[in-house]
Order: sequence, then C-alpha cells, then structure tokens
Amino acid sequence: MTRAAHDLIPEAALAWHRAGKGAALATVVETWGSAPRPAGSQLAISGAGEMTGSISGGCVESAVITEALDALHDRKPRLLTFGISDETAFAAGLACGGSIRVLVEPVGDGAGALPEAFLAQLVTARAAPRAVAVVTIPASWERQLVAPGKDAAIDARFRSDRSGMEDDGRFIAIHNPPLRLIVIGAVHIAQPLLTIARTCGYAPVLVDPRAAFGRAERFPGEAVLDDWPDAALARLAPDARTAIVTLTHDPKFDDPAIRFALTSPAFYLGCLGSPRTHAARVERLAEAGFTAQQIAKIHAPVGLDIRARTPAEIAVAIMAEITATLRK
Repeated sequence: MTRAAHDLIPEAALAWHRAGKGAALATVVETWGSAPRPAGSQLAISGAGEMTGSISGGCVESAVITEALDALHDRKPRLLTFGISDETAFAAGLACGGSIRVLVEPVGDGAGALPEAFLAQLVTARAAPRAVAVVTIPASWERQLVAPGKDAAIDARFRSDRSGMEDDGRFIAIHNPPLRLIVIGAVHIAQPLLTIARTCGYAPVLVDPRAAFGRAERFPGEAVLDDWPDAALARLAPDARTAIVTLTHDPKFDDPAIRFALTSPAFYLGCLGSPRTHAARVERLAEAGFTAQQIAKIHAPVGLDIRARTPAEIAVAIMAEITATLRK
C-alpha cells in the first residue's frame, strides 16, 4: 500500500536532512475560523528552499518558510500564531478571517529540535503502514510515538482521523494508513477513477479476473489483481478505511464481491447499474440471506447524481459520493 506523492512530507524532510541539505517540518496544530487546512497539515522545507506539502493558501506559507529557515540556523523549534483580520485575510490565504497555530521543528540536533532517529521511526511506521500518533508537548518539547490502544484520547483521534490539541496541552498528530479504494472491474470508468482516487489520497487496487481487461497498458502503474473478486477481497482484507466499488454490473463478478463487502468493515460500497439492475441485485441478495439493513448499505446506482455521462464524469460522481460518505 503506497502513499500519494503529496502525502510524503515527513519522508521528504528526512531525505533532505540525510542528504545534508537541512530540513524543517511545519505542522498546523490548531485552527480557528476559516483556516483552509486542518490541524495536522504539514509542510516540509529544506535548507535549500525546497518545499512540499501545504499549511495554508498564501502568505502564511511564506512567513512559515522564513521561520523554518531561521530555525535551521538557531536549531530551536517555535510555535507560531497567525491571526488574520477580515481585511487582510484573503491575501494571507485565510479567506474569511481566522487564525492558525503552526509548530516549526528543525530536524536533527539542538535542544527541542526533532531528532533524526524519531523522524526515522515515524517514516518507518508510515511505510509499514502502521497507524501511529506523534504526541508533542510544546511546553517542554517532549515527543512520543504512540500506537493505537495505548490512550483513550489518542484512540478517539485515530477513529476520527483528526489531529489536534488536547486540553492537557498535548498536540496529537495522527498518521493513519492511507485510505484504500478497491475497484472490481477493469472497465473504462475504472481508468479515471483510479487516477482521481490516488489524487485524493487513496491507495487504489483494481480487481478483474479477465486478463484482457486489466492489462498494464490500460492501467499503467496501477496494482491489478486477477483473482476472482471474493478471493481478492479476502486477500486484501478491507477495513474501516476502505471503500469498495463494483463496476462490471455482471452478477457473476459483482455479486461475490458484494456479498463479501457487506460482511466487511468497509465504510463504502457502491455498485454500478441502473435502478432495474439494482432491484434484481437486491432480490438475489435477499434470497442469499442478507437482511434489508445490510443491503441498504449499498450505494446504487453508484455516485452522486450530477447527471454524469462520460466515464470521467461518472468517476467524479463516484469519488464525490465516497468523500461525502467518509466525511459525514
């Protein structure tokens, strides 16, 4: 399971540091009002002025980069607050006013700096991938990596996938494994859907036992499994951070996947097909012993109703519905 390039921010900071360029990591720890990026958003800055990630949409970024370069010289972390008035908010990227607090940490040596070994442990956990939280106490610059099951407050943040400050002064940065999208059916819609999903931060996997459909030239660089759908899903073990979409609208391919998905923790199951096709599908599932409550988990016809017509438009509608389901 690989992360999208735009999510490799701690990895970039570690690579720059190890290359001798110097690196600092900036993290949004709190927001108020209309801040455009949530707590946990990160920006990595190298001593050569390279950067990846985002913490805002404008001048806050410039100010943070300046502070990060200063931190690389004095080797001291800092906690910055940017409060933007409505009159100047647009220029600073906080379009309706608002404030953000940003933690800036130089990587490497220095009292309070982010130790290379600590950052390396985080990168290793993310590569595994394992869920891990970085707990920082800004008052003392103590840091700890915490796995799920160790702290109730941290576990609540793992479940909500939301970083933030606790009342006890700890900043908890959540690093969950990437969201996954499992697509059944290497049809035309799957081509833009996998691309859009990856852009949205998902690790997509395509399943189709028909070798002619899942050819590498049709899906360059994508993970394609040629197992039967239910066998592939058993192998992939969908969890609560997994969305599943069936696109063949052929019962012999879709039905085994749907039956498996309905008994899994996957947060989304969407199935391509007309209302008539879905009605027949519901009848088959009921005959197989699935309850009305289970069957109601299916989003069908798949995707938000945006009057989509082309494969790319349908893919947009599907990804929008997945996002709406995840974020509600």
